[in-house]
Amino acid sequence: MAEKTGWTLIRNPETKKRLKRFKEHRTAWISLWILGTLYLVSLFSEVLCNSDPLYVRYNGQSLFPVVAYYPEDLFLKNGKQTRPDYKKLKATDEFGKNPDNVMVFPPFSFGPFESVSPSDLAAGDRVDLVLKPEIRLAAANIRADFTVSRSDNLGAFAGQDDMALLDRPVTAVLDLPASIREAVAVRFKNVEAPALEQTLTLSDGTSVLVSLNEFVPRPVPPKTVRLKFEEHIMEKLPTLALAFDRQGGVIGTAPAFWNQLAQAQRQDLAGKALARFDRPLDPSDITIDGTLYRLDFQKQDIRFPYPPTARHLMGLDEAGRDVLARILYGLRISLTFGLILVACSMTLGIAAGAVQGYYGGAVDITGQRLIEIWSALPFLYVMILMGSVYGRSFGLLLFCYGIFNWIGISYYVRAEFYRLRKQAFVEAAQLMGLSSVKIMARHILPNALVPVITFFPFSLVGAIGSLAALDYLGFGLPAPTPSWGELLAQAQQYRWAWWLILYPSLALFIVMLLGVFIGEGVRNAFDPRRYSRLE
Repeated sequence: MAEKTGWTLIRNPETKKRLKRFKEHRTAWISLWILGTLYLVSLFSEVLCNSDPLYVRYNGQSLFPVVAYYPEDLFLKNGKQTRPDYKKLKATDEFGKNPDNVMVFPPFSFGPFESVSPSDLAAGDRVDLVLKPEIRLAAANIRADFTVSRSDNLGAFAGQDDMALLDRPVTAVLDLPASIREAVAVRFKNVEAPALEQTLTLSDGTSVLVSLNEFVPRPVPPKTVRLKFEEHIMEKLPTLALAFDRQGGVIGTAPAFWNQLAQAQRQDLAGKALARFDRPLDPSDITIDGTLYRLDFQKQDIRFPYPPTARHLMGLDEAGRDVLARILYGLRISLTFGLILVACSMTLGIAAGAVQGYYGGAVDITGQRLIEIWSALPFLYVMILMGSVYGRSFGLLLFCYGIFNWIGISYYVRAEFYRLRKQAFVEAAQLMGLSSVKIMARHILPNALVPVITFFPFSLVGAIGSLAALDYLGFGLPAPTPSWGELLAQAQQYRWAWWLILYPSLALFIVMLLGVFIGEGVRNAFDPRRYSRLE
């Protein structure tokens, strides 16, 4: 009777057959390589993504700040034992003017805990002027003698102030069509009349649509009739735009409309652009070639969260920390947490299920009742209680989650041990006088690992998702630990920060999808009915 342990189990023909089946599942095999590569890369996060240099050559000394701590006094001789700011240190004369002193930073020189200074961001050096064409609207209440009793922006078409139009005949400033005048007279006679629209052309060539609403007779004839005016544009006008620098000059080639403006208008717009660098400005209007435009001075103000830039490809979070760095470090934490949690929970589940399944009887009944009582405890409440007493930490979260996560796998292991304990090879081992521990560990367990191995990838996916969910709810890892769930929690607070939603969600989706693909491949590899079919 051969013992299936260690290298013998790996070299077993059945194991080789299952590995071959897994490799034939191309999606699972590629997913395993991708996920393994991602985890391997995340293990070297400090070398790839860090605010500390990998190597420093200073006054003949070779220093490695990425793996060792050096006080600020070593470089500046100021007596401070705190960690130096290596980026500011590199800008000093000690490194800038001395070629013997060098610093070598990682390919991505931002760490997960480093808050970027607003002054380091290149944004805010320009103001964009956007001119959107506006359709002018107006309305006027007129009396029976066509004098104006109320004017709402009618002066925009008459070329006068609204107050100057009051009590004056509207026909004196606008040449109303005869059909409009007749329709107004009918309404003052309190006679039913349909809605009416007519077009008139102003002296500057602007086309205006004049309209009257449908009129229904009233008990008392109206004292005024309301006319509505709308600028009629035959074709859609484009939005105009240009940008100003901090000196009030136009960035790039000036557009054609800019050269058509009067010198006074250009100076006024440049002055407003300079003012926008210091404070927000309310939108205003300007007329260009007879068309009214709404002016909007836009400047990308520096505030956190900050959108992606050339140096920060995934943007910055609410504290000015680089999202790419936090996602990379979060990948390592998530996968490490998942692997440790699943390994610990699998160990506990196998031990509990093996004892129940092998001994059966009173041991099994007692164990099942205790497991049912334990599983009834609310995990989230236990997590909140333990966190409030001992404080949140990686170890505490792993412990609290692990003492509940083993229950599911114990049921499968228990069933396998129940099935295998009466097999001939187990009875032969008992007759040879082997202890129960050796029989369970060396003979039954290797043959009962199918559900354990099959469920391992899916348990890993569940652990990663649970960690993200707990971090999202605020019961997970302590701040400022890099976490995908914590980034998603920020995204809920800053819903306009799309990068806080997109990139953590995409990272979580990809890792969980790869885990599911691997799990499907493992399940197919261990399926003994690979070529069976129902007929």
